[in-house]
Amino acid sequence: MKIIRNIPAAMKVLGDVIHYNKYKKKIDNAKASGDYEEERRLILEATSGFGPKTMEQFGVDLHVHGEENIPDEGPVVMMLNHQSYADIPVMFAVFRKFQFGFIAKRYLAKAPVLGEWMPRIRSVFIENDDPREALKAINQGIEYINDGFSLAICPEGTRSKGPTVGPFMRGAIKLATKPGVPIVPVALHGTYHLIEETGVVTPARVDVKIFPPIETAGISRKEEKEIADRVEALIREGVAELVQLQEDNNG
Repeated sequence: MKIIRNIPAAMKVLGDVIHYNKYKKKIDNAKASGDYEEERRLILEATSGFGPKTMEQFGVDLHVHGEENIPDEGPVVMMLNHQSYADIPVMFAVFRKFQFGFIAKRYLAKAPVLGEWMPRIRSVFIENDDPREALKAINQGIEYINDGFSLAICPEGTRSKGPTVGPFMRGAIKLATKPGVPIVPVALHGTYHLIEETGVVTPARVDVKIFPPIETAGISRKEEKEIADRVEALIREGVAELVQLQEDNNG
């Protein structure tokens, strides 16, 4: 029954993704020619259209806090908590100044349409349960960053499906510290109401808090650990703040 009730929403999103297939050949051509600047421009154009449109179709009441902290350009690494599959279009709706892909779990590679599009926008699939494969994925992401592409990663490694933030994978910080690019901590709350809470796409309020970028260039190993702890603390505190904000709003 839930599958049937989700068909209209799925068809809308599928229609949007298919619509953006007009970028497919252009992106592939830019990549093949090594024109990374044009590739980033095309990816940004595609995702900047997909994100807001999906928010409209899902009935998302999106509130962004700290928008002034969004960098004007990449490469950067966004680190965020992970409540829902809907985190992906939410991030595309919020970050529209520069291209970025995701470090995403490998099972998404089998998802219809999305499995093809994620690699095209310079995302990397990761297998968290296999340390060697996870390291390969992080190294692939670092190569992308060195070529000027930005990435978003959820250090929890899996969806919380609620307001509780799970344990962070410590190795996630390497994605930013090895190439020495800034980290943008991001806290999200409310995306699990859209899908995971009931299993049916449901309009909901989503809050996103963006923290000022944290520089990582030239840091020591000790400073790296301190930054990892700081990023995790900021995200946890941010989620708690957004939870309270929504509770106060509902009260």
